[in-house]
Amino acid sequence: MHEKTAEMMMQKYEKALAVRREFEELYDEIFEYCLPQRQGFKNYSAGQRRDDKIFDETAVVGIQEFASRLQSGLTPNFARWADFVTGQEVPEEEKDDINNALDEVTDYVFEVLQTSNFAQEIHECFIDLALGTAVLCIMEGDAVNPIRFQSIPLPHVVLDTGPDGMVDHVYRERMMKNEDIIIAYPNAILSPNIANRIQNNPEAQTKILEVSCKLYDKPNEERYSYMVIDVADKVMIMQETYEGVGSNPFIAFRWSKASGEVYGRGPAVNALSAIKTTNLTIELVLENAQMAISGIYQIDDDGVINVDTINLLPGTVIPKAPNTQGLQPIRTAGSFDVANLVLNDMRNNIKRALYNDMLGDPNRTPASATEVAERMADLSRKIGSAFGRLQAEMVQPVLQRVVYILKKQGRIEMPTVNGREVKIRSVSPLAQAQSNQDIVSVNRFLQTVSGTFGPEILNVLISSEETALYLAKKFGVPDKLIRDADERQQLVEMAQQMQQQGGLPQNATEALGG
Repeated sequence: MHEKTAEMMMQKYEKALAVRREFEELYDEIFEYCLPQRQGFKNYSAGQRRDDKIFDETAVVGIQEFASRLQSGLTPNFARWADFVTGQEVPEEEKDDINNALDEVTDYVFEVLQTSNFAQEIHECFIDLALGTAVLCIMEGDAVNPIRFQSIPLPHVVLDTGPDGMVDHVYRERMMKNEDIIIAYPNAILSPNIANRIQNNPEAQTKILEVSCKLYDKPNEERYSYMVIDVADKVMIMQETYEGVGSNPFIAFRWSKASGEVYGRGPAVNALSAIKTTNLTIELVLENAQMAISGIYQIDDDGVINVDTINLLPGTVIPKAPNTQGLQPIRTAGSFDVANLVLNDMRNNIKRALYNDMLGDPNRTPASATEVAERMADLSRKIGSAFGRLQAEMVQPVLQRVVYILKKQGRIEMPTVNGREVKIRSVSPLAQAQSNQDIVSVNRFLQTVSGTFGPEILNVLISSEETALYLAKKFGVPDKLIRDADERQQLVEMAQQMQQQGGLPQNATEALGG
């Protein structure tokens, strides 16, 4: 049974690999022009120099800035960029207490994230996301580090989609020493052939294929099958079934994708034409500069001058035959001054495609906090569609996976994060940019009504308590800082009693909701 399953998975893997090969030429061009030091789909030896096609570093630096900007806007380091809040199925009267409990869980989850290797691995994923597709593996750790994150390079994974268009098959190719197999997979059942290889040739490399595929046999249940296959013998050495939201260790997310395609297309794909044009222009400029420095010469073929021994260096004496002109330079057809016009436009297009033109000229007056917030809001609008996809394919699955592992280890207790009982609310700087627009709208409304009709009409028209709670939510204020409904009601009753006794002004009672 295991042999048939392994053979069937290898066949599905080969079909998915054929689909990936259609993207390899495109991605390899981006690796050559933008990410020369990262492993591409072509075979390179260790330590080999790969930047021979790069004459302009705008794209190389721009990809790093893109990844850093996306990380600071979506998953900033040492910050709480999401909240766990009650879903729609929780009764209204229970939401305050549950939200307070979830707020403490959120603090613990992000404490675990900040002490793990999440920040460095997600940055590697964001670099891959510039191409269009990234894969993050989240595995259970030990007592010291409960969770381990690993960014998997795109050449090491093969993806396939299911009936809903989402990635439901992840094939990971690994080359490891024979002796490391039993360490990486302690629950593996080794065949006699593999056991002999481990014993007789432990240092030799073996190709291992990890497969994570979604199971659809039980509707409304999230289940995955995790398999480890020895590619040489086509033998399955381990198989496990994971159940529940967040049980899948592989999270594949894309920047954007064309309809019907498996792999994504990132901003580097859009900028590739400008990147190649810029590199070609710089190459021509350097060739023109070399020609201007060294020049092209002609001589009379008189048998005296040996062109193979001529060195165009200061102080060189070149003999010539009598009554001949000797070595004469040839004037070039023209200059290459148009290069500056092309380069400025192309470099601006590359920065714009990679969203790196947001902070303006650094030589000018530094931007104020309001200007920076507005630029972040502008960035949020520009990447709106990609931001929504990243929320669904990266932010929510990562937190669901972290919660699944922490619950499995008994470190936290909370309901299922499925959107109905508990949902994930993003409070990252990019998400906060939209909330700032809502805050400005409410503030403008309050000022307009108060200035036009007076504060009395404003107090009659709106609920001060509900407005304050709405603004607190938009500002991302932790729930534990907000009094619950019972405490607020007690304060209102105390204020009313003190007002009746003459100990509290009428406007103070109104401010407390009376």
